[in-house]
Amino acid sequence: MSSLVQSVDWLAVAPPAVAAVVGLAVLVADLFLDESRKPLLGRLAVTGLAAATLMLLPLLDADRSTFCLVGDPGVCSYTVDRFTLVIQFLVLGGALLTALLSVTALKDADKRLPEGEYWFLFLSSVAGAALLPASRDFATLVVALEVASLPAFALVGLRHGDRKSSEAALKFFLSSVTATAVSLLGISFVYAATGTLHLTLVAERVQTVDGQLHTLAQAGVVLTLVGFAFKTAAVPFHFWVPDTYVGAPLPIAAYLSVIGKAVGFTGLILVTVVALPSYAEVWGPALATLAALTMTVGNVGALAQQATRAYSAVRLLAWSSVGQAGYLLVPIAAAAYSGDAEKSIGSTLAYALMYGAVNLGAFAVAALVGRTNSLNRVSDYRGLYASSPLTALLLAFFLLCLAGLPPGIIGLFAKVTVFSAAVDAGLGWLTVVMAVNVVVALVYYLRWTALLFHAPEGAPAVHRVPVPLTAAITLTGVLGIVLSGAPQLILRFTDTGLF
Repeated sequence: MSSLVQSVDWLAVAPPAVAAVVGLAVLVADLFLDESRKPLLGRLAVTGLAAATLMLLPLLDADRSTFCLVGDPGVCSYTVDRFTLVIQFLVLGGALLTALLSVTALKDADKRLPEGEYWFLFLSSVAGAALLPASRDFATLVVALEVASLPAFALVGLRHGDRKSSEAALKFFLSSVTATAVSLLGISFVYAATGTLHLTLVAERVQTVDGQLHTLAQAGVVLTLVGFAFKTAAVPFHFWVPDTYVGAPLPIAAYLSVIGKAVGFTGLILVTVVALPSYAEVWGPALATLAALTMTVGNVGALAQQATRAYSAVRLLAWSSVGQAGYLLVPIAAAAYSGDAEKSIGSTLAYALMYGAVNLGAFAVAALVGRTNSLNRVSDYRGLYASSPLTALLLAFFLLCLAGLPPGIIGLFAKVTVFSAAVDAGLGWLTVVMAVNVVVALVYYLRWTALLFHAPEGAPAVHRVPVPLTAAITLTGVLGIVLSGAPQLILRFTDTGLF
């Protein structure tokens, strides 16, 4: 009789486990530290995230799996492959940069943000986000998704006495809970039709579903897609994004714009390409349509932002992130039509890495300007070059990367890979829609960039840059510049090995 006791590959699970353990350590330490020593919690969190990121290095050379079926060791719930490592690097690296932004934000908040709760919730969310790309069954996938999402609701509404923050958290909570309910209903339908939760077994069994259960399986596919569309902020499920980003502490808005999206897109890839490739005729056209709608609505919303409106800089970045989500959806949709789905998914990962680096950089500069201009309007960036030349040049570089213009070569390179994925899949109409949207996006990105170099109105504001904020801006700037010089590094890194 075979043993039901499994050995755990602790090295494979180390990256999310380290984040979770450090989160618990922060929670316990918070009980014993007086108020004057609470900043030590931030240092502990940053150190823990750096350690979790370094734990990816021993995993680079080999695929590893754990929590496998006793009778079938080839079917596992947790797998570390190249796809997993790319997403975990994006999640943990992005979380580390967000933590650097948070150290300054917590200091400036003057006790309106409780540090112990903030760092515990943040690290818990990171642990869930790092777990998700390794999930290879629906149960682990949903648990990881909720561990990533539930602390994020609290983080959005954590600022004491801020009505705007509370409203943002409520809107985010209601939309996300609805998404989870719809996803769970869809997953239950798929389970009823196939009798398994493991993604690879679902892929096998769903092709031979009994005719009476075929409609149930199709309904499950559609409902699961709708649920993940909420998570990725795809149109028409994007309505929570602008208000949530404005109401949340700025580092959390940055976190949601990058890591939150990485979580949603990772789940979408695992559900469609890994679990349900035989239903490509269902999810392919749906995702292509969602991509076209999302990039169009997002870019038009960003274009409509008025420079003098309160929080217009954050709102513009929020609408821009919706537009960027549309571009990220294109290669996933293309995977349904392409003979090389792995290449298509690699294009999404390449774009996600580029977007993550430069968008966090843009949020870091927004955090800097927001320290002296609490309303954070686009007009507040007028003449930034006169007071902070290097900061202005870096923000201009980040915006040009997002627009896909030189010298932001990495942004141009990422957009070309997405265009290529759509063309190879025969989605000519989607390529045209994307080209039009890229032109629309140029208007608001260039308008903001030009404002940085205008003559300032009155004396230029002096922006003092704390060390953690300097580190975040510098790291994102260096990463963007290096990748612009050698963009081929991203494609090599995103050779997923998922199939």
